[in-house]
Formats: sequence, C-alpha cells, structure tokens
Amino acid sequence: MSDALLAVERLTAGYGPVQVLHGLDFTVAEGEIVVILGANGAGKTTTMRAISATIAHRGSVRFDGHKLPGKPDAVLRAGITQVPQGRGTFTDLSVEDNLLAGAYSRRGSSVREDIDRWFDVFPRLAERKAQKAGSLSGGEQQMLAIARAMMSRPRLLLCDEPSLGLAPIITQELFKLIGRTSRESGLTVLLVEQNANLALGLADRAYVLETGNIVATGTGAELLADDTIKQAYLGVS
Repeated sequence: MSDALLAVERLTAGYGPVQVLHGLDFTVAEGEIVVILGANGAGKTTTMRAISATIAHRGSVRFDGHKLPGKPDAVLRAGITQVPQGRGTFTDLSVEDNLLAGAYSRRGSSVREDIDRWFDVFPRLAERKAQKAGSLSGGEQQMLAIARAMMSRPRLLLCDEPSLGLAPIITQELFKLIGRTSRESGLTVLLVEQNANLALGLADRAYVLETGNIVATGTGAELLADDTIKQAYLGVS
C-alpha cells in the first residue's frame, strides 16, 4: 500500500450506535479512477464521509503516505475535495461566486484563470454566471458542483453519486467529462455510483460493497464481464 496515493486500512465508521463500515481495506493509485459500487445502504456514502473527515471513523486513512488530519478543512488543504451527494452548491450565491468559494484556500490571479477555464469546459455555466445556483437545472448544478470542487486544484476528487436525479444523457456527459479531466490533468478520482454500467465503463478498478464489507474487486472490465457479480450486487444482467 506504500505506493498508493490513498490507502485505507481497517476503516470502520457509523452513526451513533450503528456501525456501517466493518474494516474496509482499499487503495487508489495516483491517476486512477476507482469506483465503489453497491446497493442503497451498503456504506458507499459513509466511506466518502469518513475519508473527507465529515464523520468520525476508526482505522487508517493515509494520503500520499501521510495520515489524513481529522478535520474537513485540513483534508481539503491536503489536496482532497468532495462533490457530495445532492451536489451541495450554495444555492443563494451566483454561479461565479460558487466558483470563487471553491478557491477560498487559494490566492492569486490563477483563480481567475481557473474560473475562465471551467467556463470554457461548461459553456452553460458561463451563460448563467450571474444567476443564483439554486435557479439552475439539476444537470447544471452538478456541473457547477464539479467545477467548484476543481477550483481548489485537488489531487484527489471524491464524487458521491454524480448521476443522482439526472437524465441519462446528462449523466453520460458528466462521466465523459470526469474521464477526460482525469486523463488530461492526472486527476485521481474515487467515485461512488449506483449506475453500474456507466461507472464500470469509466473505472480503472472497482470495489463492490455489501453491508459495509468489500465483497468483490477487480478492473471495471472484469466486473462487467462477471455475470454472478452483476446479478448479485450490481442489479444488471
């Protein structure tokens, strides 16, 4: 695990007396897109929250060889940012102000350059830069959430259910964008998703969760080709 960008060992977490994760071990190498799949309640979102330090956890979470700090702001400064389930945009702020908020830990003229870059990537956001984020469509809000997350220039992007509530064509567009961004910039991505076919088509590797335990792992192609895995855990045939 020493050469992994993210190395998770014996990760346990939950809510109050309810333990959701039961000793997870997994890694994400630099530049990889790794997907975590599983049914509702399997522990996918809890895993992301534990890594980003928004809930308490036990076990080891190491990033670039160092133990991650236990506060969300410190995790962000370490180079990890999360697009949470439900997008998490600041609905009363404009599109442009959301992007500025994503860069709050940075300084200098490069912030303006990055805003222009993401407006180039998402022309619809440029057209709506003065609108409040809450007035955008679901797909536009998801685009904004990803762009805002990228404004911190992370080394690792955590994406929690980016397809949630989106039309299939918008989902496909977003997945293509995530893949292209990873390839072009070397961004490492850990993606939680229920759309197994799309996610495995994007993934270098994947882990399947069931009731807080990893029950299968392999490349995206391997899991897509395994009929037993698909039928038992992924809900596809």
